[in-house]
Amino acid sequence: MKTVVISILGTTMDRRGKGNKRWEKWRPTVSMCQHDDLIVDRLELLFDNHAQTLANQVTEDIRHVSPETEVVYRSIKFSAPWDFESVYGALLDFALSYQFNPNEERYLIHITTGTHVAQICLYLLTEAGYLPGQLLQTSPANRDSQQPGQYQVIDLDLSKYDQIASRFRKEHQEGTTYLKGGIETNNMKFNRMIEQLEQVSIRSSEPILITGPTGAGKSKLAQRVFELRKQRAKLDGQLVTVNCSTLKGENALSTLFGHKKGAFTGAITDRPGLLREANKGLLFLDEIGELGLDEQAMLLRAIEDKRFTPFGSDTEVSSEFQLIAGTNRDLITQARKGLFREDLLARIDLWTYQLPSLKERLEDLEPNIDYELEAFSNKAGFLVNFNKASRDCYLAFGLSEDALWSANFRDLNASITRMGTLADGGRITLDVVNEEIKRLKLKWCAGDHWNESAKSNTAKITIESILGQGSCEKIDHYEQLSLAGLIETCQASNSMAEAGRKLFNVSRVTKKSHNDSHRVKQLLEKYAIRFDDLKRQ
Repeated sequence: MKTVVISILGTTMDRRGKGNKRWEKWRPTVSMCQHDDLIVDRLELLFDNHAQTLANQVTEDIRHVSPETEVVYRSIKFSAPWDFESVYGALLDFALSYQFNPNEERYLIHITTGTHVAQICLYLLTEAGYLPGQLLQTSPANRDSQQPGQYQVIDLDLSKYDQIASRFRKEHQEGTTYLKGGIETNNMKFNRMIEQLEQVSIRSSEPILITGPTGAGKSKLAQRVFELRKQRAKLDGQLVTVNCSTLKGENALSTLFGHKKGAFTGAITDRPGLLREANKGLLFLDEIGELGLDEQAMLLRAIEDKRFTPFGSDTEVSSEFQLIAGTNRDLITQARKGLFREDLLARIDLWTYQLPSLKERLEDLEPNIDYELEAFSNKAGFLVNFNKASRDCYLAFGLSEDALWSANFRDLNASITRMGTLADGGRITLDVVNEEIKRLKLKWCAGDHWNESAKSNTAKITIESILGQGSCEKIDHYEQLSLAGLIETCQASNSMAEAGRKLFNVSRVTKKSHNDSHRVKQLLEKYAIRFDDLKRQ
C-alpha cells in the first residue's frame, strides 16, 4: 500500500535561506521525506500560485533526498489565509474533488505547515472524514541530534489509545453513577437505559422525553441530567421547571411564553416567560401531556426555530433552551385521540426513556432503602438505621405481593421518613416497622377502593358520551366495564378487523376462520352502536 502525504507548502518554514545554507535548517516538507521508516510515495503539495518558485525549490530538494517520492502540485487559492470560512471552503473543495483510493493508498495529512487556521481546518476535515487519513505532525530534531527531524502519526480514532479510552470509560461510569444518584442499582434494563442516557446527555442537546408512572423519579432524573450537562460545560444557563398540569388558558401562554403589559386583565407589567428564563439552560416541562393544543403549537415552533411571540406582543423573541419533557400519559394514544399534536410528539420523542415503577425493579429496593436512610440522616442531623430483625422484616414486606408501591419512590421516601422520625436513638425497631407495614397496607387498600371507583366513573363517562345521559342505569356494572373497553378499543382502531384482533387475541387463534369484524359488529349492534359513529367522536 502506497503512502500519500497531503501537505500545505510552508511559505515561511520551508523557506530557510538561499543556496546551500537552506540545508543547515529544518524544513518540515523536505525533512518529512528524509525518514528511513517513513517512505513517502507521493506528496500532494498544496500551495498558492504566488509560491511557485518555492514549490519548485522544495520539489528539487525532495528529489535529492528521496528520489522515490513523486511530488504533485495542487493549486489552491487562499484569498484570505487567516479567514476561517475562506480557508475551510478552499480545503473542502480540494477534498471533494480529490480521487481518494483508500483500498490501495494510505493517506497522511500534514498539519505542521500553513497558517494556524489552515492547520485547524485540516484537522476538522480529517475528523469529519472528508480527508480519509491520519494526521502527520513533524518537528525539528532534538539538539545535538543528527536526525532530519521527528514525526508522529496521529489516529483520530481515540478508541485505539488505551489511556484515552480508559479515561472515557471512567467519565462514562462517573456520569452514569451520577444520574442514578450514586445508587448501585441492580436492574439490568434500568442500568442500560441510564448508561445510554448519560451518553445522550453529553453528546446531544436535542429534546429528551422521560415517561413513567407518578413517583418513578422523572423530576429528579431531569435535574441530574441538567447538573451533568452543567459539569461538562454543555450549557451555562439555569434549570427551569414547570408542571404543565398547573397551566390553563391565558396563564399557560403567559407562564411559558411571557406577555406584554396590558395583554389581558391583570397584566400590569411585562413578563419574560419561562422559555426565556431557560435561555442557554434547560427547560423541564413535567406532565407535558396536560398542555393545551394552542400551547403545544407554540412550543413546537419554539423548539424548532428557537423563536416565539409573547402573549399580546407583535414582536418575536428568541431563546436557546434545551428541553426535557416528562409525562405519565401515553402520548401516542393521546395523539390518536387528537389530544396531543403528532408533530410535537415526533419532535420531542427523538430520545425517549421510560422509567420503570418500583414494583418493576424490586431488585433495586434495598439500595434505595439505604439511599433514603442516608438522605434522611443528613437532613435530620443524626444517623438513623434499622436493627437486623427490623431491616429483614421491612425488606421482606417490601419484596412481597402485599407491597404495591403505588406511588413508587414517593411511597418509599415517605415510609423511611416516618420510620426515621419515630426511631428512638436513631434505631428503627421491629415495632416501628410493623406499625409502618400496617399503615402502608391500609393506604394501599384504600387506594384500591378508590381506583375501582375511578374505573367505574370513567366507564360511565365513556358509555354516556355515546349512548346518552342516564344510559348506564340500565346496564350492570360488569357490563359497563366491558362495554367501555369495547368502545375505547374501537375508537383507537382504524377498522373493526383491527379492533377484533385486539379484543379476541386469544380466542381467535382456536377458530378456523377469523371473522373479527363480524364479532365486533355483533357486540356493537346489541347497544345500537355503529363503528363509524365511534370514529367520529
